[in-house]
Amino acid sequence: MTLLAWCLAWLIDFVIGDPPRWPHPVRWIGHLINVVQRAVRRLCHSDRALRIGGGVMWLLVVGLTYGVAWGVLRLAAWVHPWLGWGVEVWMIFTVLAGRCLARSAEDVARPLRDNNLAESRIKLSWIVGRDTSALQPEQINRAVVETVAENTVDGIIAPLFFLLLGGAPLAMAYKAVNTLDSMVGYKHEKYRAIGMVSARLDDAANFIPARLSWLLISVAAWLCRLDAARALRIGWRDRYNHSSPNCAWSEAAVAGALGIRLGGPNDYFGQRVEKPWIGDARRDIAIDDISRTIRLMWVASTLALLLFMAVRFWLIGAA
Repeated sequence: MTLLAWCLAWLIDFVIGDPPRWPHPVRWIGHLINVVQRAVRRLCHSDRALRIGGGVMWLLVVGLTYGVAWGVLRLAAWVHPWLGWGVEVWMIFTVLAGRCLARSAEDVARPLRDNNLAESRIKLSWIVGRDTSALQPEQINRAVVETVAENTVDGIIAPLFFLLLGGAPLAMAYKAVNTLDSMVGYKHEKYRAIGMVSARLDDAANFIPARLSWLLISVAAWLCRLDAARALRIGWRDRYNHSSPNCAWSEAAVAGALGIRLGGPNDYFGQRVEKPWIGDARRDIAIDDISRTIRLMWVASTLALLLFMAVRFWLIGAA
């Protein structure tokens, strides 16, 4: 029944994603982070105090998320086993973000195909942290491909990995870790101290999933009739061409599979950030690379699901 719950949750995400008006645990986690962050800032004023307060915030948010998820599952199963199973499916569905990621990428690509550069820039600003106001089509394509490649890890592969390790409650806890990083894990002045713990522990949580993504995307490239050998080679060669210890693994694999170059300089919060290039520019990046990257994401995530289900099945048999 557990493996069936995994499959059903993945299929629901594949088909419908997260409807914007539905209640969603990530929004509740976000509200909790805001409440705790305000309390920490009221009590802590020095950088040292903010780092300690940020660590306490991480423990509270992640601990409460895991505890509530575990308690709700146990309560639902106590009321009725089928209710517990349904709640498990719902929780797993909510930690997966494949359809939302694909939809967001397509929302940027659609106006770009219609030569509506202004709308494409606005839609892109909803999913990236860089300044999009002056980006040209090639830069927009690159930003979307990078976003899909990077979020294939924390939006799908990593939640499935933690689902394997500890079931739906641990997958929910991972989502809290990732949400903390996305809200406070920045290096600029406002968040550098309070978000230090969140940023570093998100890096730790994604360490294994990011490296798995390199292999999974390379196999997906072979299945999609792209350059799998180059995905493997560029993924390994350029794995550290990013300020994050994890992001370049998936981005480099995608760049190699498509024969394009990602990374490079970008503007964040009014500051120019020089980043190394990832991949080789065997050709210019094109708008069709967005749909190719989405296809790689879906195939790699399917492979991740099958891999983790196989490991789970083997562990059950071994027990």
